[in-house]
Amino acid sequence: MEQLKHDVSMGNLESAREELVAMLGGDCVSTEPALLKAHSSTAWSPAPSSQCPSLLVSPRRTSHVSEIMKICSRRKVPVVAYSGGTSFSGALTAVCGGLCIDFKNMDKILAVHEQDMDVVVQPAVDWQELNTHLEPRGLYFPPDPGPGARIGGMIAMSCSGTNAYRHGTMKNWVLSMTVVLADGSVIKTRRRPRKSSAGFDLNSLLVGSEGTLGLVTEAVLKVTSLPENQHVALAAFPTTQAAVRAAVCLITSGLPIDALELLDAYSLGAINHSGLSTRQWKEDPTLFLRFSGSRQAVQDQIHKAQQAANVNGCDKFEVSGEREEIDQIWGARKKVAPSFQGLKKDPSDLFLHADAAVPISSLAEMIDWTHQVFNEAGFTGSTLGHVGDGKFTPTI
Repeated sequence: MEQLKHDVSMGNLESAREELVAMLGGDCVSTEPALLKAHSSTAWSPAPSSQCPSLLVSPRRTSHVSEIMKICSRRKVPVVAYSGGTSFSGALTAVCGGLCIDFKNMDKILAVHEQDMDVVVQPAVDWQELNTHLEPRGLYFPPDPGPGARIGGMIAMSCSGTNAYRHGTMKNWVLSMTVVLADGSVIKTRRRPRKSSAGFDLNSLLVGSEGTLGLVTEAVLKVTSLPENQHVALAAFPTTQAAVRAAVCLITSGLPIDALELLDAYSLGAINHSGLSTRQWKEDPTLFLRFSGSRQAVQDQIHKAQQAANVNGCDKFEVSGEREEIDQIWGARKKVAPSFQGLKKDPSDLFLHADAAVPISSLAEMIDWTHQVFNEAGFTGSTLGHVGDGKFTPTI
């Protein structure tokens, strides 16, 4: 099979630009160097200047994306998609140069079907804004990656989040997608009904394909009822190992907790140093837990969680059902990544992270080994993450 050869010559790119301007207008096509760099390299996911697109295009509808891809396919111009720009894993990097499609103009919530419990959205819809829109209707979209993430990127990366322990990852919440393929063809993966046994399971093929198989221009997403009687708890421990043992105990107990997160002492120290939280945190390994349900069910969950924590040497167990405190506590968990940026001693310092997923029974051993590697290499690093589903994030 002959290897595909891209054509990123100046002449070819200029001709592509002229076609795109004729179709979309000059305001939707840019060659501004600062914009091009901002769409390929971020503080979380830096890329060298050589891995930067030459064109930035902002379509307004699926037909625009289809025409863009037809032009790029015919001219053999490589394409990278951009929605929220929050990826930590290099998904934005234009390794071969070419063109970046910025979906910023496709940010509409097109429909909310309350009785069917689904929504129709474009790829640049922010998940937090979606939940703000759904809340007055008593509805809720569970996947919660980093602040600023948008639906297109969340589908492409099959994102996780703090709610994954109870509600699963992005793949569990996508009903159907409108997708533009590399040659400009437009497909719809399935219809809106939740149950279907007909045809190939294209959703499972495309969700998590990181933009390599197609570009999502519209999605139908499942939603659920807004959680009731939410409470959060903090369980502080003398060591990371004790916190992990408690987490494993909670997981194997089958307790229906909404979320179970671990922040180690280094993570909490970074939050304190950054000033991004209104609270000063005790810098001990801490489990962050969230509960919801009937009043009695939540009280039972909290009681059993505290018992599991105490058995494993918990120093302090703090609970709150106040909305302001819930937002403060869970907001701190969401501020860990930007807090690490404040620890740079030099602008050239890199923020590096990787997700590690292991069987739950191996979690404590894996975290111990990670800290040993950090120490031997002379790095300062943390281990935090979604320990509820056996995943943590080594961060340097």
